[in-house]
Parts: sequence; structure tokens; C-alpha cells
Amino acid sequence: MEVKPLQKIQQQPWQKYYSDAELNLELPEVSLYSLLHESAVKYGDRPAITFNDKVLTYGELKKRVDCLASSWKSLNFQKGERIGLAVGNHPDYITAYYAAHALGLIVVQINPAYTPRELLQILDDARASYIVVNSRSLQTIQEISDFYTCKYIIGSQIDEEEMSILHMEKLIASGEPLEAPEPIEAKEDVAVIQYTGGTTGKTKGAMLTHFNLMTNVIQCFSMYKEKIILGEETVLAVTPLYHVYAMTGAMNLGLYIGANLLVIEKFDTDEVLEKVKEYRPTMFSGVPKMYITFVNHPKIREYGLDSLKICSSGSAPLPIEVIKKFEDIAGTKIFEGFGMSETSPTTHRNPVHGERKVGSIGIPVPGTDCRIVDSDHNELGPNYVGELLIKGPQVMKGYWNNESETKQALQSGWMHTGDLATMDEDGYFYIVGRKKEMIIFGGFNVYPPEIESILYEHEDIKEAAVVGLPHDTHGEIVKAYIVPKEGRLIDVDDLQNYCYAKLTPYKVPKVFEIRDSLPRNGVGKLLKRLLVKEEMERREEENERSDN
Repeated sequence: MEVKPLQKIQQQPWQKYYSDAELNLELPEVSLYSLLHESAVKYGDRPAITFNDKVLTYGELKKRVDCLASSWKSLNFQKGERIGLAVGNHPDYITAYYAAHALGLIVVQINPAYTPRELLQILDDARASYIVVNSRSLQTIQEISDFYTCKYIIGSQIDEEEMSILHMEKLIASGEPLEAPEPIEAKEDVAVIQYTGGTTGKTKGAMLTHFNLMTNVIQCFSMYKEKIILGEETVLAVTPLYHVYAMTGAMNLGLYIGANLLVIEKFDTDEVLEKVKEYRPTMFSGVPKMYITFVNHPKIREYGLDSLKICSSGSAPLPIEVIKKFEDIAGTKIFEGFGMSETSPTTHRNPVHGERKVGSIGIPVPGTDCRIVDSDHNELGPNYVGELLIKGPQVMKGYWNNESETKQALQSGWMHTGDLATMDEDGYFYIVGRKKEMIIFGGFNVYPPEIESILYEHEDIKEAAVVGLPHDTHGEIVKAYIVPKEGRLIDVDDLQNYCYAKLTPYKVPKVFEIRDSLPRNGVGKLLKRLLVKEEMERREEENERSDN
């Protein structure tokens, strides 16, 4: 069904928080490679990347990118071909990313920890011609060599005896500086394919153009610019760069403002905190798992988190109790927001220069329009719950080689997020839950984030996840999965009584399960579907036993 055209609205309520210049951002139609080029001109001798205590300046980074791109060009890498990056957080990822854009290649983001099945699915769908690998992902791609073959495999941090690959350092050393980058049509040419889950369970690739991604960098900068000193910031880049959130919010934004990217390969709490203490980063794009781990660290106040002045959280809702604890420790605000792989990713953010409403995703970033609609696509007013729709220059071109999913997601220019949200009278938005995750108990709508927020307030709970499970009488029942804090014991009956004191009875979980951990992906995003899958498989086994 097509979305009904919007009636002309003179001013949306959130627009009052922006100046005329912010509402009419200048959005240059340039390639992502030009971002690095311009920063190298402005900040050539300043640190661009710090990794394992080694520093790479903007001038040095630009030279490595140009030499790598030149070597690839001599090997006949062609504009529009797909190149997978399965490296993780490392200077080689950043070098390969911008070298690819210098030649007009399309970057396919790949988690180096993917299983052979997952890697094969993405390479086969994207029809990637090349892939950049580290030792971990090299082993995986070798396992699928009978099913998929790339033209070239480029090795990052790979031992010399590996003869089936091109070594990145050799390519850089042998390449002459690139004479000129490949011409780019910024609004049409795809820069990145970012894979995300599909409605059928099959992964799908969001096509993000150079214009989409550059626009989102400028939109994010416009939200933070009052706190940013160009050429002076240090960005803590520990969230995986192969995820769109860190790719834009840490790497692309960081290089755009001439920041030093403090790149950390993996999230080890003590290691990260030691780097924070030593390098005093000023900006951090984190995910809830990281903030939860920080606030539960026994010596967290000894590491100098007060150096941070801009913190954001993405990939999943951040419990309010965690926000309060972190802000008390660090003395800085977490600017909550919202984004999707399909929107480059940021669409909303609590404004630096306006009111910050804890628990909200803030207001649409400049140049973005939003609406909340019911199941018949009628627009809803403030304080009503419906599906969040988004329109803006950061919204993807479509899904790679998937017209049916594209038509379902993009209707009349509006991105259907699949998220249930509400907007208050001031134009601040609140995510209530995923349409698919909303629980219907006896005809009542139950939104998991509300219950999870209550559970996180409990002094003995470290993590919580709430899901709906099929039930013969009620349609669905609420189940909560709980991870206690270290050394704490939780009595389920006491916990249920605690919930009854804070929630309407139909919202209270009917089942609790205490666990050592919750399933998460490489970015730290909670995978509730795995919890539901485990439960359904367990039920099926129990039914089979009872039948026998």
C-alpha cells in the first residue's frame, strides 16, 4: 500500500531548535574519498590514527591510501565492482576503505568473525570481486573456496608464506601515488553495501551512496559543532568500524573534523579504560553493552572518563539507569539518538544546544522529516504510538539486488522503519519497541523496553531482555531473561513482586530465566531472536518427549 501524501506543514515542532542555516544545510555532492583529501590538506601533520601506540598522520594516511588505490588500479580494479572488507578495527581497514572509494569501488562491510555460511551468503549476494582479510577471515574464505572465488584476496597482517593472496603492505610499498581519483556521481554511485536482517530472515544489503554517507557526516557535525574544536578532538574508536554506526559516527565524522582516531581492535574493558586514561579521548560512539560494562567496573572512577565531552549510544535502546550512572561517573551527557543501516545511520539525536530528554531519541537531525502512522498509514498526532517513517537525504538508495524488499521499505520516498514510536508536543521522539517485538498479552500491547527499563533499575541486575512467547490462552506471555551482577543472587519470586510494584499486572513477566550472559552480535547488539529460537526449540523437544 502506498503512503498517503503528507499535507503541507508550515513548521514541524522540532524545527524551532534549529537555525535557518541548520535547516538549510549545504550538502556537497562529493565522494567519500574527498573527505580524506580535504582533511589531509588541512591537517596533514596532525595525528589521524593512533593504534597500538603508533601514530599515523593525515599526510601519511593519505599517501598510503593513494598508493594502495594506485596498485589496485594497475591490477584493473574497476569502478562499481564490490570489495569486501573483513578486517575489523585496524588502520588497514581505514586505508582500504578510502582506497576503494578513490577508485569508485563499492565497499561491502563484513564482520571478520562471520562463519563460512554467513560469509558465503554475503559474498554470493554482493557478487564481490575482491576481499580484504585478516588471519581470521582468511581462514573462513579458504573454507568456502570451493563455492566462491574472488578475483583477488588482499591480506592485512598476514604472514608472508601465504601465497594465495596479495599482501597489503607490499601493494602500498609498490604503488605510486594516485594521479586522480575516479569521477563519482555522488547521488547515484553506491559507496557502501551494509547488510542487515530481512523480513524473511535472509540478509539484505542497504545501498548507501556517497551522498547519503557524506550527508550524514555533515548532519551529525551540525548537531555537535558547538562542542567540537576542529583538528583537536580524539575519537575513541572501539565500536566495530564494519558497522554503519561506527563507520559514520567515529571514522567518517572523525576524519571530517580532523580528529585523532584512537583505534582499538576489540572491546576489552580494562584495555579500553587504560587507553582512555592515557590518551584522554573527547568523543565516543558506544553501544549499550559498552556503557553497561563501564558502569559496572569496580574501579571505573580511576580512569578519567571525564575527558569525554561528546558521547552517543547506538544499535539498541540504552537503559535510563545506565545513562544516569555513566553520567554521574563521567560528568558528561550521553546524547541518545536513533539510526538504521538504511539511513547511513543517524536520523535522530538529542540536541547539544537544546533540551536533552533522557529516554528519548531526541529530534530529527537537520534535513530529516519524520511521521508516525497507524496500520492504515494515517498520520498520528503527539503522544500516539505508531510506526516511525523517515525521509531525508541520508536514506538509502534501496536494497542491493532486492526489489521486493526495497518496495516494502521505501514507499513514496518514506523509509518504513518497523519501529513503534511516539512524539511529544515538543517534537521529541521515543522508541517504544519493534513492531515484530511488541507483545500482545490478552489484547493488551506490551512494549519490552518499558519492562527492561524497570528491570535495569534493580540493584542486582546487570542485563535484562524481555521477549514475547506464544501462549494458548493469552496469545503471548512476557518472559524476562536476567543476568545478575557479579556475586549477586536473585530470587525470582522477589523479582516478580518488584515488577508488580512498578508495572500494571499485564506487563509483569510471567516467566523469568536467570542466565550468565545474553546473546549478542559483534557490535554488542542484543539478539532477542536467538532467545526466542532457543525457547521454541526447547518447547519442541519437550513436546516430542511427552508424545513418546
